[in-house]
Amino acid sequence: MSKYAIKNAEGAQVGEADLSSDVFGIEPNIPVIHQVVVCQDASARQGTHSTKNRHEVSGGGAKPYRQKGTGRARQGSIRAGQWVGGGVIFGPTPRSHAKRVNNKMVKLAMRSVLSGKLADNELVLVDALAFDRPSTKQAVALLGSLGLADKRVTVVVPDDDINTYLSFRNAQKVSVIGVSEASARTLIDNGALVMATDVAKKLEEVLA
Repeated sequence: MSKYAIKNAEGAQVGEADLSSDVFGIEPNIPVIHQVVVCQDASARQGTHSTKNRHEVSGGGAKPYRQKGTGRARQGSIRAGQWVGGGVIFGPTPRSHAKRVNNKMVKLAMRSVLSGKLADNELVLVDALAFDRPSTKQAVALLGSLGLADKRVTVVVPDDDINTYLSFRNAQKVSVIGVSEASARTLIDNGALVMATDVAKKLEEVLA
């Protein structure tokens, strides 16, 4: 276990959290992070890109002119790829881009990201993210108190905390995710990572 500062909404330290060294204190494995993030980006692609080949475009049933005697190159169809309006040669077709890595690598990547954030002082723990009602103004003020006003921030909130989610959702340079949405991709794509202590403990339980 290692100690890490807990701050309140005013940015003052109010205590220390015991964080597991197995989750927040390992040596980041950069190649595994890269492989997992590439996999997650690829799996998020829709793969709906589509073009028509020479058999799918309309027209071109007849040979445009006779085979010999015209002095021109032989042609079999006006819908071949070299003709205007012809089909696309080797164009993209709908397919799945999904890749797969095993679960041990996924967890190692997340532990590596969290450890790297902690080592770079980009992990900010707060005692609570509690909003009586959705308020983007209060959310922006909280980030200012924490010294994160000019940074790209990812805020991790409990899945059932609707008020906090709605408060941060419209703030500029801020992305807010539920704890169940946390992944190597979502945790690393920011300049600062903000979460309450109970959320950090939840990630600790999942990744231990």
